[in-house]
Amino acid sequence: MLRKRIIQGIFLLAGGAIAITLLPIVWRIFNLADHVWINNIIVNFILGAIIFYLLSLPLWRPVDQMIHRIENYLNKQSPLLLLIGSLTTLIGLVIAVVITVPLQHMNNFFLSGVVPVIVMALLGYLGFRLGTTRIDEWRKLLPTLTGRTKKVRPQDEISRGDVLTEVETNYHHYKILDTNILIDGRILDLVKTGFIEGTLLVPNFVLYELQYIADAGESLKRVRGRRGLDVLNELRENNNVPLEMWEGDYEDISEVDEKLIRLAEDINGVLVTNDYNLNKVTKFQNVQVLNINELAGALRPRVAVGDHLSVLLVKNGTERQQAVGYLDDGTMVVAEEGRKYLQKTVTVEVTSALQTDAGRMIFGTVIEK
Repeated sequence: MLRKRIIQGIFLLAGGAIAITLLPIVWRIFNLADHVWINNIIVNFILGAIIFYLLSLPLWRPVDQMIHRIENYLNKQSPLLLLIGSLTTLIGLVIAVVITVPLQHMNNFFLSGVVPVIVMALLGYLGFRLGTTRIDEWRKLLPTLTGRTKKVRPQDEISRGDVLTEVETNYHHYKILDTNILIDGRILDLVKTGFIEGTLLVPNFVLYELQYIADAGESLKRVRGRRGLDVLNELRENNNVPLEMWEGDYEDISEVDEKLIRLAEDINGVLVTNDYNLNKVTKFQNVQVLNINELAGALRPRVAVGDHLSVLLVKNGTERQQAVGYLDDGTMVVAEEGRKYLQKTVTVEVTSALQTDAGRMIFGTVIEK
């Protein structure tokens, strides 16, 4: 009911304002312009307000539906598109005002009243279309969404310790999380380490999919869905990387994966996932992906239990009969019963490995020849 009253109120004000302008012309046509009791601002405003109020009774619902469709359309658009569209529309309106200033002083009602409105509507629309149809070109002007630019200085300036300005890098501000990555949960640990920068973005359709899984009849699905919601809440509370929700949707697309790809293209974002199929599809469509499984594979230890390593034992270990050596990458190797082989290169069979914040340690036993 509030929307109805607002729409009817706008009709009242618009009707009164239009009547103040047009009714004096009507009174002149009917030779009533000299009657002060009818041709005055108050009477004209009241008559116009009454007429437009009566018009609002059948028209308020179609107007409300049209406003609702406009709201849905705007909610689907990216903030960048709305910003650029608003600015270019404003520029078009300003140009229209400048062009029509001479017309406003003419006695001809059509030239002074109708033509300026038509010109403003036309140039405002052209400005909006110019801004929204060339969004890719405008996006390149905004490094916040497309990446940071760096310009490397000559070597002699670098050697003097000058601070480098920016060069173009493959940086994407928004990291878009899919349903699987939230259920997986490792993204939370990755965020806590500080390796992720920019802003995490979770679309509403991903949240709805998590809620649907959490409400599923199958207990295993419920557990997975609730885990994803818990991870999302922890990400929101984490201060290392900001998290935002995207309230738009693509109603013409049914699949969540396709919506994610479309969103990444629209805002120049990166998809964060562990879905193998989605990873392949996005690469085919030239959308950048951060795959947690690929990251885990890249960080997998280079040695496994049972491997044989050739290492030079250079010092005593902390325990009795232990000796310590180092691989080429600096990894410490602790050899049991290796003290008698100090300053010798021996073959060590790996028995275990320990990963710490300081690095990796490998434990093994010396294989005697």
